[in-house]
Amino acid sequence: MTGRRQRKILVLGRDGQIGRELMRAAAPPGLAVEGLSREDLDITRADAVARVLGGAGCALVVNAAAYTQVDRAESEPEAAFAVNGDGAANLAATCRTLGVPLLHISTDYVFDGEKAEPYRESDPVRPLGVYGASKEAGERAVRDRLDRHVILRTAWVFSPFRHNFVKTMLRLGREREEVRVVDDQTGCPTAAADVARAILAVAGRLLEDGFDGWGTYHYCGAGQTTWHGFARAVFESAAARGRPAPRLTAISTADFPTPARRPKSSVLDCGRFAAVFGVAPQPWRDGVEACVAELLEGEREDAAR
Repeated sequence: MTGRRQRKILVLGRDGQIGRELMRAAAPPGLAVEGLSREDLDITRADAVARVLGGAGCALVVNAAAYTQVDRAESEPEAAFAVNGDGAANLAATCRTLGVPLLHISTDYVFDGEKAEPYRESDPVRPLGVYGASKEAGERAVRDRLDRHVILRTAWVFSPFRHNFVKTMLRLGREREEVRVVDDQTGCPTAAADVARAILAVAGRLLEDGFDGWGTYHYCGAGQTTWHGFARAVFESAAARGRPAPRLTAISTADFPTPARRPKSSVLDCGRFAAVFGVAPQPWRDGVEACVAELLEGEREDAAR
């Protein structure tokens, strides 16, 4: 008996944190996930985007490709805007030509962090640095070129892959007796695996005839904390698995200057996503537990080889 033909979800940026989790997550029935790296497709080249997407035969494009070096972007604005702005524009224009919807991943850094309450999708954007500005430019490019889009803003993403806060804290915890972490910036740590789960859970809805929920959404880990609180959770999880914990000291933003300014508070309200799609984020601490467990297990396996 011949099975029903699967519809393809094409993931751009498959080697990034969210891309890696999308590639290893189980796709819903009737959907198949295929990923492309930057080597496979440079989204800053409009001709390449048109050629590759035109021959991909995909039903949905997920753009998880991005320039994410927040501090380096201050000295490389052209590179940041090329990927995050022009790249998003190229994808949206080609998706419009092909009649394919686009799910585009964005960031809490489009906000300035001055709002006392969680940010909603309708709140005005005011990025503080080049990275946030380039991502906001990408959002505008998608909205201007493609009606059938979902822009998914997330925040403080971590995973067992690539460079991220959890991996940095575990490394510093091995190297130092004391780790100093900023305690006056607040946000929502988000497991890349949870974002991937949410994307795949709603992918089928985006492909339904008559779906009318296009637009911008927020999705991040449930609950909020500071970077210091985030670090404490990482070290507590590692300590529960036998890793000695360093002394953790809270510092202010002024004590740790960086090239790019960070939002003071970038907590996101995820109520709209839950209301439309029926998918609620997992508590951020659960994601930390799973991530730390996987990283430490990987260390033990490496040591045993």
